[in-house]
This record gives sequence, structure tokens and C-alpha cells, in this order.
Amino acid sequence: MKYCTRCVLPETFPGIQFDSEGVCQYCREMPDPEKRAAQRARLRARFEALVEEVRPRPGYHCLMAWSGGKDSTYTLWLLREQYGLRVLAFTLDNGFTSPMALKNVRGVAENLGVDHVIVKPRFDLLRRIFVESARQDGLYPRRALERASSICNSCMGIAKGIGLRLALEREIPLLVYGWSPGQIPLASALFRFTRPMLRTFLQTAMLPLETVAGDQIAPYFPSDEMVLRAADLPYSVAPLAFLDYNEEAARVSLRALGWEPPTDTDPNSTNCLLNAFANQVHLEQMGYHPYAMELAGLVREGYMSREEALARLEVPPAPEVVAAVRVKLGLPPQP
Repeated sequence: MKYCTRCVLPETFPGIQFDSEGVCQYCREMPDPEKRAAQRARLRARFEALVEEVRPRPGYHCLMAWSGGKDSTYTLWLLREQYGLRVLAFTLDNGFTSPMALKNVRGVAENLGVDHVIVKPRFDLLRRIFVESARQDGLYPRRALERASSICNSCMGIAKGIGLRLALEREIPLLVYGWSPGQIPLASALFRFTRPMLRTFLQTAMLPLETVAGDQIAPYFPSDEMVLRAADLPYSVAPLAFLDYNEEAARVSLRALGWEPPTDTDPNSTNCLLNAFANQVHLEQMGYHPYAMELAGLVREGYMSREEALARLEVPPAPEVVAAVRVKLGLPPQP
């Protein structure tokens, strides 16, 4: 397999082009570090101004989409300890949340003093969605699959729908995600929803799920009426994309909260047992690892060495985890 000589995008990645030195177009087109630093500084200043604006408000200041993994837990710590915000955290239990991750969220929520709700959709619905996501070619556009598997797109779609519904119901001004710098473009790290934007997002997120589950998916998303009558629409924020982020420093803060790295997940997840199976399906169907774009971004930004990223991509899914997922989904054993 040929990889970009600067990052870790493989020759099988859609539309990849290497120059004479083996460098991909994403590395060649990346803005210089000074421009990136200036953009991050502008976003940080805007975020901190928002924090000051919402702090006098009654009720919750922000809603945290909390998977229980390393990055979202560190983001939660920043919101509570560094910025002093009143946080409502919510966790989607997709039926495959690591037991260690569930232990972590219970302990960290108590230690941080944040209100926390776990949303657990019925498993027969989730199983149908995940099985069809693994089977159906074309459920999501190819562009959406560049950053996540079809299964993860379905799971994230449900989580985002739940987050938006909660934020609108409770009039929470900031909807926060724990995306790492490689998971989201910097331009998407902080924005305010408009009604047309929100409707477009909901249509995009709901359509694949409705294809599989029909109107049974509706309770997990805000209704048109909720969108229309909302006095203020929330901001979407991914703070790790523009704040100073050091993985080792994050782990130190998390250890102080009682958070422990799960030993029951694959190397690319610190909360989800379904991830290994989703990665395997994506790799077989698409020919490249669904984390390739994220890890390549971390390498370009200097958060991870190329060697470490390549090593992460080359770790095969744990066969016992994949086998257990297949059994729970009602799929036949792998040949």
C-alpha cells in the first residue's frame, strides 16, 4: 500500500493524487502554520466571548455530547473547570458502549458535578439501523464516508439529532462536541445554526435513517414545529479544534477525575465496542480505513507523528470483539 509521504492517506483514498515526491494534495494545499494559528486564535476569542455572553443566563449554559471517550471527557472538563459553565451532558448508549466507558461517565459526572442523562434507544431499532448500514452501499454519499464508516455515520446522526432536540427543548445556547483537531475542519468548529441550515442538516441526517427505520427515528430528532417556534437557535462548538490541545496533558487531567482508558475497545476508540466491526466493514467495502482522514489531519497539525498514525491504521480489529458484535447484531460468524 502506498501512503502520502507526509501524512497517512493511502492510494485507495477517494480522489487522492500524489506529486513526484509522493505528497498528497491535502498536504500541499494546507494553509501555512501562521494562518492556521491566526484562525484558531480568532475562533478561541469568539468562543470565549460567547462564554461571557451566556454565563449570566439562567439554566444550562451548554449541552455536551459526551461519548465517555477521552476527547469528549476532556472537553467536558474544560467546560466545567476552565470556563466555569453549567453543563448538561448527554450520552447515547448505542447498545455497544464499553462497560468501562459507562463506568467512566458515572464516576466523572459525579467528580465534576455535572448533570448527566443517558439516552438508550431500544436495541431492536438500533440493530436494524446498524445491520442495514453495514449492508447498504449508497446509504451515505461517498463524501460522508471519507471521515467515518457508514455505521458510525448512522450512530452520529442519531446522537446529533438527540443533541439538537435537547438543546431546543431546554433552550441551551451552546451545543458542544468533543471532536479532536483531526476530526473536523477548522471552519466548522464554531457556528450558529440558522433555520434553513438546521432544516438542511436534519434532512441530511434523517433521510438515511428513515430509509431504514421509517418514522420510528422521528423521536430522536427535533420536529419542524420545534425548529419554527425556537426563539434562539444554538451554536455548534468543537473547542478542541481551536484550543491548545495536548493528548498527554489531557490524560493527566482525566486521571485526576478517575477516568481510566478502556481496555475492552480497539485502539481508535475509547468508548465504543461497535467501532472495530464498523472499521472492518468500511475497510472491506471502501478499501481504506475510516480513520485515515482524521489521523492524517492530526499528523499535518503536529498532534501526532506519522509513524504513530501509521501504526494505528495497521492494527487489525480484535477478532473476539468483532465476533461478539456480529453475534449481538444477529449476523452469521465471519467465514
